[in-house]
Amino acid sequence: MDYPQEKVMPYGNEGKKAEQVERMFDHIAPAYDRLNHLMSLGIDRSWRRRAIRWLRPFAPQEVLDVATGTGDFALLACRLLRPRSLTGIDLSEGMMQVGRQKAAEAGLAGHIRFQREDCEALSFADASFDAVTVAFGIRNFEHLDRGLQEMCRVLRPGGHLVILELSTPERFPMKQLFSLYSKVAMPVIGRSISHDNSAYTYLPQSIKAFPQGEIMQESIRRAGFSEVTFRRLTFGVCTLYMATK
Repeated sequence: MDYPQEKVMPYGNEGKKAEQVERMFDHIAPAYDRLNHLMSLGIDRSWRRRAIRWLRPFAPQEVLDVATGTGDFALLACRLLRPRSLTGIDLSEGMMQVGRQKAAEAGLAGHIRFQREDCEALSFADASFDAVTVAFGIRNFEHLDRGLQEMCRVLRPGGHLVILELSTPERFPMKQLFSLYSKVAMPVIGRSISHDNSAYTYLPQSIKAFPQGEIMQESIRRAGFSEVTFRRLTFGVCTLYMATK
């Protein structure tokens, strides 16, 4: 199935989406964390904690963090869940290099490993992990269904999937406020700090085009998951998806 966000790319028609996303994140990696917290007003930290709280009762021992970026979610999950091993994967070596440095500074380098992977063609064996997490990266997939199927494949039966993704509020006045913020403030702030003219124009476009709510829930179910639920957070600015294999 084709999704609108699969056609939204950072640099227009300059190659495949996966290649463009890798190039974009390599370029903005040094400024990414500062921008992320600034543009979410720091609320992204509470969203991550909410996702990890849902996972905690299951005590996953082998965790895979997909589209790990600079490792914010991976580091927090390592501290709060204390799994036996946590693997963070991403296309962007630039982002993961920041993550490796943060893990070392936090004394967690021996507990988290970062490796470059294509999220739609994972190198891991079937049923390798107890939990798979994705925080604010799934909208960058070139083929959403393929990525979801791969995450299901590497999960053990009974394992859990958690996805956090930015979404578009549906109700007044947050819908109008978020539209104004994403179209005007987000690109201006992003350009001024990251010095990438395309990255923070792409961001709001990719959020708007990404399937959300019941449509995303059905996509997760179709990939092989059961007990798929979702919760809208902070008036619908972010959505938490939870599922079991």
